[in-house]
Amino acid sequence: MWVQKEFSLSEKNRGFHLITGEILNVIPELAAVKFGLLHLFIKHTSASLTVNENADPTVLMDMESHFNRFVPEGAPYYKHAYEGDDDMPAHIKNALLGSSCSIPITNGKLNLGIWQGIYLCEHRNRGGSRRIVATIQGQSQAG
Repeated sequence: MWVQKEFSLSEKNRGFHLITGEILNVIPELAAVKFGLLHLFIKHTSASLTVNENADPTVLMDMESHFNRFVPEGAPYYKHAYEGDDDMPAHIKNALLGSSCSIPITNGKLNLGIWQGIYLCEHRNRGGSRRIVATIQGQSQAG
């Protein structure tokens, strides 16, 4: 069984945003999978996807604070600054966190750990809506 869907996430403020529920809402086909993989790919170079803790919101605030310190805006050695001071750091953050993640599917559900969720990491001050490609590969519940 293969399913592929492309969809948009609504515009989010800069930071780390739990999107597990949004993802599940747009791929009801997941329920038909006995076991397999969900692969998510973001079609942008200034936002990222990751799996991380979903219990304590301070984790998300700390992640944003750390990445802003680790990859500063306005560094004098950046040459690429056509779209503002947040643009080049956003590309670096994307390279560090990645454009995709894969999550196992077991009995029609994402097989995440109890404290795990899927996050959109918005690295721009005004990134706009974000396009995601979701690909499901797996064995159908029916067969």
